[in-house]
Amino acid sequence: MAFEAESKVLFDAMVAVKLPGIVDAVNKAKDAGMPATDIINAMSSGMTEVGVMFQRGKLFLPHVLSAAAGMNKAMEILGPELAKSGDAGAAKKGTAVMGTVEGDVHDIGKSICSTMLQCAGFDVHDLGRDVPKAKFIEEIKAGCNFCGMSALMTTTMTVMKEIIDMAKAEGIRDKVCMMVGGAPITQAYADKIGADVYGETANDTVAKAKEVAA
Repeated sequence: MAFEAESKVLFDAMVAVKLPGIVDAVNKAKDAGMPATDIINAMSSGMTEVGVMFQRGKLFLPHVLSAAAGMNKAMEILGPELAKSGDAGAAKKGTAVMGTVEGDVHDIGKSICSTMLQCAGFDVHDLGRDVPKAKFIEEIKAGCNFCGMSALMTTTMTVMKEIIDMAKAEGIRDKVCMMVGGAPITQAYADKIGADVYGETANDTVAKAKEVAA
């Protein structure tokens, strides 16, 4: 396989989660003539592995954020080439609005999911935490075809249903894939409120979003 060695170096650099090493690997791969999309794909595989290691307790949030910073730096470095070739648009799988619902201020899991969706080729609008219901609807109307909602408390999980009901009332429900997740959320609850995707973990959410986008 072409650029197999460079791909392994990029993957290993992501798993090592050290920003200087990631940037160095990206620059070397670029200098070797490796296409920008191939570099991003190799890094995305590494980011997926970082997510798995985080779930298993082998890495912690600072490690994930460092790997994410490396991915963002790579996009800066490769941006001109991606734009010139038109690959940036071709690589986009969808546009997702992400947020922790109104009344809930927990956002670590949601932030990791947002980062991993970006690495998987989605354009992500992360609204943060304690996001008003109307903001999700505004983003969907503006063109987001994925809506990711997180709730970490039983007292806020009902807001997810309210947002889905609002989308129905606005006549835009069939234009968006509703994704839900968080500690108190289950597949049964997702089915009950009419969500399209339940993500038990960030990896699970991204895998299912990619299936929908395919």
